[in-house]
Amino acid sequence: MDRRLLLLLLLMMEHNALCQQQQTCTKSVVNSCSDCIRSGPFCAWCQKLNFTKPGEQEAVRCDTKDQLKQKGCDDEEIISPFNYPDITKSVPLSMSFKNEEPVQMSPQKINLQLRPGLPQTFRVAFRRVQGYPVDLYYLMDLSYSMKDDLQKIKELGNDLFAALKRITRHAQIGFGAFVDKTVLPYTNTNKEKLAKPCDENDQQCQAAFGYRHVLSMTSEEREFERKVAAQFISGNLDSPEGSLDAMMQAAVCGDKIGWRNSSTRLIVLTTDAGFHMAGDGKLAGILEPNDEQCHMENGLYVKGSEMDYPSVGQLAAALEKHNIQTIFAVTQNVESVYEKLSKIIPKSEVGVLSSDSRNVIQLIQRAYNSLSSKVTVTYDSLPDNVRVVYTPICDNPGPTGDSRGVCNNVPEAQMIYFDVTVTVDSCIEDKSFTIRPLGIKDTLTVTLSTNCKCPCENSEDKAHPHCSQNGSIICGICSCNAGFIGQFCECVIGDKDETSLRASCQRNNGTECEGRGDCVCGRCQCHNTESGSSIYGEFCECDNDQCEKFKNKQCGGNGDCDCGICKCYSDFEGSACQCKKSDEACRTSDNTVCYGRGSCVCNRCVCKEGYQPPLCKTCLGCPDPCQTKLNCIECLAFGSGPFETICSMECRNTKVEKVDQFTLTTKECQQKDSEGCWIKFRLDQLVGEDNYRAEVLKQRECPEPPNVAAIIGGSVVRITFIGIVMLMLIKVLLYMKDLEEFKKFENEKKKSKWREADNPILHTATTNMANPTFTGE
Repeated sequence: MDRRLLLLLLLMMEHNALCQQQQTCTKSVVNSCSDCIRSGPFCAWCQKLNFTKPGEQEAVRCDTKDQLKQKGCDDEEIISPFNYPDITKSVPLSMSFKNEEPVQMSPQKINLQLRPGLPQTFRVAFRRVQGYPVDLYYLMDLSYSMKDDLQKIKELGNDLFAALKRITRHAQIGFGAFVDKTVLPYTNTNKEKLAKPCDENDQQCQAAFGYRHVLSMTSEEREFERKVAAQFISGNLDSPEGSLDAMMQAAVCGDKIGWRNSSTRLIVLTTDAGFHMAGDGKLAGILEPNDEQCHMENGLYVKGSEMDYPSVGQLAAALEKHNIQTIFAVTQNVESVYEKLSKIIPKSEVGVLSSDSRNVIQLIQRAYNSLSSKVTVTYDSLPDNVRVVYTPICDNPGPTGDSRGVCNNVPEAQMIYFDVTVTVDSCIEDKSFTIRPLGIKDTLTVTLSTNCKCPCENSEDKAHPHCSQNGSIICGICSCNAGFIGQFCECVIGDKDETSLRASCQRNNGTECEGRGDCVCGRCQCHNTESGSSIYGEFCECDNDQCEKFKNKQCGGNGDCDCGICKCYSDFEGSACQCKKSDEACRTSDNTVCYGRGSCVCNRCVCKEGYQPPLCKTCLGCPDPCQTKLNCIECLAFGSGPFETICSMECRNTKVEKVDQFTLTTKECQQKDSEGCWIKFRLDQLVGEDNYRAEVLKQRECPEPPNVAAIIGGSVVRITFIGIVMLMLIKVLLYMKDLEEFKKFENEKKKSKWREADNPILHTATTNMANPTFTGE
């Protein structure tokens, strides 16, 4: 597309956009043309000499173009900068791939000089190149549960290449495998198990590993078949695998994987399990976060035992940065897990594998067609205060948003467009950002600058006649030389500097002359209002148009407005002099006004805090007078209490009368005084807030003093009696104990069986005598 035609199209789009917006200029503090330009996208400045009326502020020069024209400013005198887009590089789109670098998006570079707040729209064209090269990296889970799937991939090598060649003649394929980190609790770290983590009956098993790069990108079918045939299953302990580790290395190790600069880059991840992510490494004592760098040596990821898994955000950023699209070929049991992951990973698709991966080729074909036919345009990080909105122009547009534009089901060689609207909210230095389609190398660099200054702000004439020969003209107003101030530089500063003189026109460091006058030689010259009434006061703070109105009349027609406050005539009152003076409705039964606890305004009582209308008789939330007046009643009636020495001063508004019986019908109070006596009294509140009359019974109810002798005598008797009772109780207990022991002895004695004369000591002596000569005859 011709560059001049593109520029004309951009200007027409901008003009249409401006016509659709309501042009208004909301001014804040405007002292110069630059201030006006920054106030809003539709603010313009009139640089015509003598445009302002005497005493009128220069801020009236700032308004919309239409308003300035109505005020008498000519077109050539109006300054209103517009956006200026400049396409600096626009290489035509390629139709098909022909070895050289194809171009799928145009333009490639654009400079935007923008006015803050004024949106600028430009158009980006995109066309998919026919036969664009494809690099497919097959990343396979080789944990033990994927044994059947590995065998099927070994058989489908030719079919996989045939499918890729149907997509493009310039296809390459690579192969990588992963299991998990070779540390506990993910892998058995027993030496024998590290060497052979599979089942004991499975002879073909390779040692445990995290991620292994097997084959760099190649277009040779036999090389792919040979490398894949040499792979065997491995194993680990837990169900989730280290797939994110493997994908990160495949993305950042581009020179070792063999990604081409001009190609569609695909990673096909096949697995039947979930994945570990950042933070899971803590289970193995791995605390160092993933650094998103390549750590591959001899085809192996060597930092798996030292570095945590990457986060999903880190992986998404790495894939987007290297223009890699992902196809998750997973079994049905983990489909929902990878569907959620796919929403975070840009340009990714999910397909369901059969139990032995037999359908992987059809799955890759469908996913590739879905990815390649969906064109998503987005940007990298935006500068501060910059907004971008995309509007897709195609047969199947996605939702319009501020972060990306989407066109679905785009066939090869079909031209589509995106309208990109850029708005800068405030003045910025030169900045740039990049727009690109996801998964594609083409980029558009947008360089931004802001137009925040007026071209009329440079002047070399320091003695212009309009400025009394004491200054120069800057955008229609005088810029005075040193030592002079004033609208026409007519005042000599003298001993004071300009800052001091201008400060004397500010009340409490506020706006100069309240924004309603000019500071001339250190004094405010006030303007006139549109209604013709005057503005006055030292700082132009007063006028007679801002008083409160009643019945659409200022001060109700019953007073004069003085510096915003109604001064009512003698017979009227109220903030707007809306009431005739009268206190008839405020009179009480005892002919007081609001009981002295409020004022009568507009014939209604305005009560003091707590007291309730209509006549301020009762008080809600006030302290109980029975308690607050106790000290005064005690000191006035009985000459005691905390106020005893200061009674006349503290209790001057309280009148006390001692009586034998009450005559007042108010609430009766009963309080204990400082001596512990009960005082009974009744209070009647008189006119005013703290004015009371009290009747107090003459007799207080005081407790009798204690009888010391009786207390002591009674105590001695009680103690003696208690002592005797205790001794008797102890004696009884000892007697009962001895009696029990004696009975026990008697019982034991009865049980004993005594034999009489058993003791040989108690027997009498026995003597046998024999006469040897006696024969017995």
